[in-house]
Amino acid sequence: MTDGESGRAFRLAYAPGVTPAKWVNIWAERMPDVPLSLVAVPAAEVVTLLRDGGADAGFVRLPVDRDVLSVIPLYVETTVVVVPKDHAVAAADEVTLADLADDEILHPLDDTLEWATRPGLPAFTRPATTGEAVELVASGAGLLVVPQSLARLHHRRDLTYRPLLDAPQSQVGLAWPTDATTDLVEDFIGIVRGRTVNSSRGRTPAAAAEKPAQRRKERSPHQAASGRRSTPPSPSRRRKGNRGR
Repeated sequence: MTDGESGRAFRLAYAPGVTPAKWVNIWAERMPDVPLSLVAVPAAEVVTLLRDGGADAGFVRLPVDRDVLSVIPLYVETTVVVVPKDHAVAAADEVTLADLADDEILHPLDDTLEWATRPGLPAFTRPATTGEAVELVASGAGLLVVPQSLARLHHRRDLTYRPLLDAPQSQVGLAWPTDATTDLVEDFIGIVRGRTVNSSRGRTPAAAAEKPAQRRKERSPHQAASGRRSTPPSPSRRRKGNRGR
């Protein structure tokens, strides 16, 4: 029995900042008989959830350990620095790491960026989450460097952000347990890759699949060979043929 036949929901995990809405909407249109269940998970926990069977697939921030997971890289995010609106950085269109040399930079424990050398000066504390770090930025305790989607997720009216040109970037990918590549996982992979409903790797509606065969059955062998509809000769043509005999 396939996953679709068993009737259970397809479980999709996603890390903060990832917005799976467009893919979820396509799933709802193509697979109305299989509900999709969204599971919001901290970025550091998505891989563990997938390994433990808590979700069928998930949007992760790369890199991840690929020993037991299959991964499709999707897109790379712009990195930004979050600052109070009255900070000097807010007057610029974009900044570099050198521009932050004299600022205290918060480094949350759930940071999704990989740094060789962290920018600026170390802040007085390491907040547990990005959300807590944003609150500290608002209090004037430092600045924060994050992928743009996280800056949007934790938006505050008293804060703004600017692109940080030479900072590491975060890449988002789709991951799933290699040993659990089910039909439903293949269906979701097709949606994420942009395959149409009639592609060879997607599910083709039965009605659409039968129509070409039905048309072939309705045509005679002669019609199939010539590509034209056969019509009987008119009575006038038959009479002309008789006169010549």
